[in-house]
Amino acid sequence: MCGRYAITTAPEAVRALFRYEDLPNFPPRYNVAPTQPIGIVRLFEGRRRFALVRWGLVPAWVKDPRAFSLLVNARGETLRDKPAFRAAMRYRRCLIPADGFYEWKRDGARKRPYFIRPRSHAPMAFAGLWEAWMGPNGEELETAAIVTTDANRALAPIHDRMPAIIAPEAFDLWLDCVNVDEEAAASLIKPAPDDLLEANEVSTAVNRAANDSPALVEPLVAAASPDEVAPTPKKEKPAAKKKSLKDDGQPSLF
Repeated sequence: MCGRYAITTAPEAVRALFRYEDLPNFPPRYNVAPTQPIGIVRLFEGRRRFALVRWGLVPAWVKDPRAFSLLVNARGETLRDKPAFRAAMRYRRCLIPADGFYEWKRDGARKRPYFIRPRSHAPMAFAGLWEAWMGPNGEELETAAIVTTDANRALAPIHDRMPAIIAPEAFDLWLDCVNVDEEAAASLIKPAPDDLLEANEVSTAVNRAANDSPALVEPLVAAASPDEVAPTPKKEKPAAKKKSLKDDGQPSLF
């Protein structure tokens, strides 16, 4: 799954990669969490547009979003079968700009967070789905979910799932819901190439959604274990000078 991610590239560079018409100005975010606003790119009247939606998809048929389970991720293998995602997969596909994402590796009773990003440190695009919900009193809510797939061999030791990453040359295929059906679009959902990403263990400070700083993505400098620490050599006392057996007539200080 993908429960946290980062988008830190400057807005101008993100716009250059995704080629949308809008001119949004957004700050770097190092710890994007579910229920928060996220940026998506979608087609509107044949043109790419940027929009802010809530992370956590709510299908149009839900009566009360507050009583509905939060759909942060959508498994790529079942998008065309699950009622929650079926319509969005057909009519409302989007791209989600990101610089990297976090995954947690189970280590006994604890989980160790890793920050995963392209080796080039360039931004990338997650496959996403969006929905528009309207309440009985005219309330409107737009939401989105990140599409996931099996982890590639490089990431499998950390977690068995990862976001589906769409290459720039396939942006049009994923976004064009008019000319590209859900079956063709589904062919883009696959593990990323093994050499695309790098993973570094990071601080558990990312576990708290309120934390949002560049320090979160810095590789963790693991402290050496007691077995790895070289013992501090004991200071040896200076050797006592031996008294001369020969009396030279001088007083001795020792």
